[in-house]
Amino acid sequence: MEALTSRRHVLVTGGTGFIGRRLVEALASAGHDVTVLTRDPVKAATLRPPLRIVTDLAQIASDTRIDAVINLAGEPTGNGLWTRRKRRKILSSRLRVTRAVNRLIARLEQRPAVLISGSAIGWYGLWQDETLTEFDGGKRCFTHRVCETWEREARRAQRLGVRVVRLRIGLVLGIDGGMLSRLLLPFELGLGGPFGSGRQWMSWIERDDLVRLIAHVIATPSLTGPVNATAPTPVTNAEFARALAEALRRPARLRIPAAILHHLAGAFADELMLGGQRVIPDKAQLSGFVFRHETVRSALDEILGNTSAIRAMPSPSPRSAPQGPRSTPAEQPVDQPSVEAAARLLRSLRLRGG
Repeated sequence: MEALTSRRHVLVTGGTGFIGRRLVEALASAGHDVTVLTRDPVKAATLRPPLRIVTDLAQIASDTRIDAVINLAGEPTGNGLWTRRKRRKILSSRLRVTRAVNRLIARLEQRPAVLISGSAIGWYGLWQDETLTEFDGGKRCFTHRVCETWEREARRAQRLGVRVVRLRIGLVLGIDGGMLSRLLLPFELGLGGPFGSGRQWMSWIERDDLVRLIAHVIATPSLTGPVNATAPTPVTNAEFARALAEALRRPARLRIPAAILHHLAGAFADELMLGGQRVIPDKAQLSGFVFRHETVRSALDEILGNTSAIRAMPSPSPRSAPQGPRSTPAEQPVDQPSVEAAARLLRSLRLRGG
């Protein structure tokens, strides 16, 4: 929070989530005034004071001074199969909260200087080895549709004279939530390994670096529009699996064929496990932001506290294209252990229909 040199009043939606909780605690501990919008007051009661909790933005008076709004609320995309009902909740939850934020901004007597609206690198769609920056376009898929609709709604605040930043967040690494926490059990049991070919790119960011980047965006008026919230060195899925296995001192030899994952999880697996994006945070770095964790090894060192195994690993070269032809599901052995491992992995990811 060193970037915020003066005291701010910050409104955070989604403040009880994996990212929001850490952000709220960092802001409050640094002496800023924090208001949290939440649907679950009981869960919000576990947040460390001082802060203010509201269950409806209508509870905020029009003469309240709010310096920044950070909009992170939305139905999680990674905790259930993408049934029709789940897809509707993913999209409608984001639109509902963002529209409410815009209504609040419109009636405030003094409007906030910035709205940081959460988005995701899923906006770019499914790519292979192309390096993507904020100046590249997106490909059509479900995650692109969700992010594009969400960002379009957030951009409406620009008409009210508010600087709008659409934060395209990558895979957030932390011990108590997100993708990493779901992978720990299978990897600790020796059931870890690449998904499909393992050549798909994973653009990630360590959670505290993400919190620091949000503070940097608030404090940097020149940043506007899309901003990639990813570390500067994305890795392939196989490189990530190897790094995590080394950190846990476990093997990572169990490759789960793409055909099995697609059969068990459909579009969820195709977009979140087998697809990927090689995203670079050009705008963040050009604006002077410095990542504390530029490599997966550094991030896992911090998160898991296991420096010896991680530092012994060779450095990956994420900017170089993978060598050799891409493997296809037909080229991958489909054996019974892989089927059982895939099923266990998906259960650990809490994938359920309905």
